[in-house]
Amino acid sequence: MFATNRHFAVTLRIHTVDTLPPVHTVVVRVWLPDRPGALGQVASRIGAVKGDVLDIEVLEVGGGRAIDEIVVALPDTELVDLMVNEVHAIDGVSVEHVRPIVGEHIDSGMLALTAAAELAEADDADPYTALLSAVDLLTDGSWSLLARGTETLRAHGEAPSADWVHSLLAGSRHLGDPHAASGDIFWADLPTSGMWLAAGRADRPIHERERLRLDMFARIADALLRASPAV
Repeated sequence: MFATNRHFAVTLRIHTVDTLPPVHTVVVRVWLPDRPGALGQVASRIGAVKGDVLDIEVLEVGGGRAIDEIVVALPDTELVDLMVNEVHAIDGVSVEHVRPIVGEHIDSGMLALTAAAELAEADDADPYTALLSAVDLLTDGSWSLLARGTETLRAHGEAPSADWVHSLLAGSRHLGDPHAASGDIFWADLPTSGMWLAAGRADRPIHERERLRLDMFARIADALLRASPAV
């Protein structure tokens, strides 16, 4: 199931022309009222400071609020603070986080497909490392781990022990919601393989759609690992 030869690489490239002006691309995470026109107001304020909206993803909706991630290209880095102030000035809207993009922007859907393709094409000899590399790509986390029970099988970054994470999740499972364990930890089960994985990201909260994306990826990974002779 894991290909030993790669027939293609899933990469996205943007060809630039020297005469084009440089742009500074950022991802703006905003909270806004879940009402008609609210997102349009945000886009209008971004446009007022010469920002170009490249992509929008809805991360969470509920309680009359929506959390969106908006990818914005600006002609100058000094315009970032002005844009944030403009968006903050809209009634009921707040900015949760702003981060720069290094290199080209890849939308979340393509990112998930890339992660799945990288795992499917990984060497049979070490599928665990390939799995965590895909998780790192998908979550943008600072650490990740793959475990069976309380035993760590692989870890990236400064990951806590599997025993510690397992205990944390066990308490939340008892309450019926393992994702309530922490706002900065991803978690997904691989039931067929008898394993689970986790990842941490401290710089910004993890929202519903991001967790769902990892859950769906884990289902694909579980099926691929089940077919791998190394597992």
